[in-house]
Amino acid sequence: MASLAAAWAPAPRAASRSPGLGSSRGGGERRTNAPDTAQDTQSRSVDLNHVIAILKDSSSKDLEKEQLKTLKKVVKHFENGLPLKDVARITEILNLCAEKMNEQEAFIEPLCELIKLFELPFQKKKVSDKTNYSDEVSQSIAQLGYLMRVPSSQVKIQICKSIINFYNMELPGKLLSGYQPTSPNYKIKMAEAGGLAEALVLSLALVENQLTEKLWVLKALQLLSTSEISCGQMVKAQAASRLCLCLNGADPSGQLVFCSSDILWNLLEKASKEEVVNQLRSLECVHALKEVFVDVTCGFQHYDHQLRNDLLVIATLLAENPAVPMIESGFAKVLIVLATCTEVKLPNPLVKGFKLTYSYEDFEMKKLLFNVLKIFSRDPSAAQLLGENHVMPALLYYVKQNRKSGFPNWSDAQYEELQLHALAVLASVAPVLLDKYLSCQANTLLLVFLEWCVGQDPFFGQGSSFHGTGGRGNKLPQMRYSLRALRSVVALYDDAVSTNLCDQGAISQLLDILKYAADKSKEKEGTILLEIQADILFILSVLCENDVHRKELFSCEGVAILISFFKMEPRKLYCALGHNCLLLSALDCLWSCVIGCYIAEDSFIEKQGIFLLLDLLALKEKNLCNTILGILVDLSDNPKTVLHMSVWRGRRDQTAANLLIQLWRQEELELGIKRDQYGVIIDTKRPITTSFQKQQKVVPLPASCPTFAIMEISESMRAKVYLLFCKLGFENLPGLSTKDFVTLAIIQHYIDFKIGEVWSEISAEIKEEFRPVTPDEMNLKHISDVSENTGKMVASLQTEVLERQYHQEIQEEKKIYKKIQATHTQRELINKSWENFLTRTSNYEALKKAKMLQETLIEASTPKLNIKNGPEHSIHIPKLHTTIGPGRFVTVESMPHQRELLADTDHAPRKSSVCKGALRNYQKR
Repeated sequence: MASLAAAWAPAPRAASRSPGLGSSRGGGERRTNAPDTAQDTQSRSVDLNHVIAILKDSSSKDLEKEQLKTLKKVVKHFENGLPLKDVARITEILNLCAEKMNEQEAFIEPLCELIKLFELPFQKKKVSDKTNYSDEVSQSIAQLGYLMRVPSSQVKIQICKSIINFYNMELPGKLLSGYQPTSPNYKIKMAEAGGLAEALVLSLALVENQLTEKLWVLKALQLLSTSEISCGQMVKAQAASRLCLCLNGADPSGQLVFCSSDILWNLLEKASKEEVVNQLRSLECVHALKEVFVDVTCGFQHYDHQLRNDLLVIATLLAENPAVPMIESGFAKVLIVLATCTEVKLPNPLVKGFKLTYSYEDFEMKKLLFNVLKIFSRDPSAAQLLGENHVMPALLYYVKQNRKSGFPNWSDAQYEELQLHALAVLASVAPVLLDKYLSCQANTLLLVFLEWCVGQDPFFGQGSSFHGTGGRGNKLPQMRYSLRALRSVVALYDDAVSTNLCDQGAISQLLDILKYAADKSKEKEGTILLEIQADILFILSVLCENDVHRKELFSCEGVAILISFFKMEPRKLYCALGHNCLLLSALDCLWSCVIGCYIAEDSFIEKQGIFLLLDLLALKEKNLCNTILGILVDLSDNPKTVLHMSVWRGRRDQTAANLLIQLWRQEELELGIKRDQYGVIIDTKRPITTSFQKQQKVVPLPASCPTFAIMEISESMRAKVYLLFCKLGFENLPGLSTKDFVTLAIIQHYIDFKIGEVWSEISAEIKEEFRPVTPDEMNLKHISDVSENTGKMVASLQTEVLERQYHQEIQEEKKIYKKIQATHTQRELINKSWENFLTRTSNYEALKKAKMLQETLIEASTPKLNIKNGPEHSIHIPKLHTTIGPGRFVTVESMPHQRELLADTDHAPRKSSVCKGALRNYQKR
């Protein structure tokens, strides 16, 4: 018993030891930490190292009882929790016990008791213990998973129970003195760090034929799968495929399927969905999932319905991956038949035991099955299954008025949600099953349904579902998804569909609906109304394209509606409701429904459509400019278009020519074409080549493939601007500046530059493949020289325009300078006259000289010939002492008999002209 005494030291004896005793081994530490020594007496009273040594000792078989007794005392000692510092050694003891179990079953019970210790919170003396011992603790918890290899059902179950208690931890009745329990989440984090979940997944292979142990393992994995880290570890261990193959196991309780499906759900939600689906893509896994789903579908309990829906969600996620063999396994057919059996009501052995109970779970199942149909519609290989199992009639069953529910046990809100969901699925399925769509008269049903949508019948939509957004108290969601279904079919550009719609008056009806939606949008704008209008415009574009008669039908009412869209406020284009998409749809409709029909074109132009298009073009929106320019090019064949473009004036009296030139410069700037600061050509060899084209290497292409130079024509706006100028002309364009004329010179020779650019590509491709013969080489060089000379000529013309403008500015500057100089001269004369006047008024001698000069001038201006019998007038006014001119009025004593005018001299007319002017002014008054 000496070894037992060494392993177990009585606590009272240890407690009686005083901290103040003489020096012994470790005595200095006890004196330093006297309180800790008293509190840690209990935990240090077991020498775990010696216990480990006893368990490793295999020299005598008589040690078994002593070892078992020692283990019991260890369990008893740590019954209130394991200190963090002892966890690693306890784990070593667990491993030693597990090894001895192979030979001695007596160690099963002590091993289970030791495992139970992990259910209790770990004890920490210091806050830093959690960090200091984290590696040891995480490895110890992971070791629990590896202990599942022990061939004992009791041990395996106890390990799972201990792991489950990580999530439902309770504090022991008595805490260790001097220790604090760790938080409940500490063990869970350590389990994540150690990879416990991966070890448990691997242990599933050990309990494959043991139902009880398997259920305990699944329950533990179910709790671990609530963590993203643990889910990642489980996926790494191929948990998805292992669990799916477990679904078909015999289990009367049903817990096996429930736990496995719940874990799979968590893996799909918290781990990599792609990786999980990749593990489940095998035929065996899909077949197992199908068998379980069919069994659960025939159940009648609430639990069965919930489990069925869970499995259906998993099947939906699998169906989204085309690589999963849903069709090969027969699972796809089961789901399709189940989705349509309540509407078609045809007997099918696949759903023989299924009965719809109209519960909430059945309602959720119905929506999930509709969603599966939408997913299958993306797979071309599933089209045959969808057609054979009456999917189209089942969906069209909901295309009817909502007066009475088709299923009396569904509530109004539920039926409305199913109806909208069916319409949404119809938009995806109809293009795949076009023949079934036409044979079921789907166009007629949808048009009648749309007529009900705009009717005045009282209907109060619930608007409580995803598809019913914005539909409370109205029929807008029904209209929205019906039009979406029509759009999906019309987008196939099938003549049979278009003819069928037009024969039923769809154009007129759609225009009425469009007007209805536009009026509603004026009251209150919303995303749904904008989408409805855009869909109608697209449908009309497809129906009227390349058919003049349909365009004439459209022009009766459609042109006026289109005009209203082009009057949209520019600020609406920058909001997120969808006005931008609506405007693009209107432009597309204009292109398809108006252009090419002279009646429609004239109606559009008379309603100032060209002005509105140019107003939109002046906004310079990148996504609109190319489309508008293309429309204007096609409309320019109508003579009225060019006239309206010439008359149009934008902001600040901007002309159409100036706007087009600005767009050209903006396009060149975005394409990286180099010009100098005045817009003059720099590279005369390649004047219009973009920076992207210059970066491309020479790649020989077949004749059927267009080169970069050709493709650039359709993608860029420059070709359209050039064509418009060909209609407007390049001369006598109002509202252009010198810079505009410089750019206009490039536009005028755009086609010449483009031809040279294409020949440059041809030459480069030829030289890349082989050396051309001398005549061909000379011709290529001549073509290149012609193109370069054209560039030089245009550059010279641009320089001449700039020089002319420079000289004109110099002349205008000189004129302005002369005006300024004349103004200064006049001011100097006025100042000098004022100085003379002041001199005469302040200096009498100066006044006398001025008077004498005035008299001399008057005498010189008097004619020498005497008028016979004419009166003589004295030029002197008595007592006058001024030298300034007379006042505004002059008294004339008599007039000559001959009524001859007075002589016009330099000084005399000053009096008469002033007098005459004053007299005229007086008479006017």
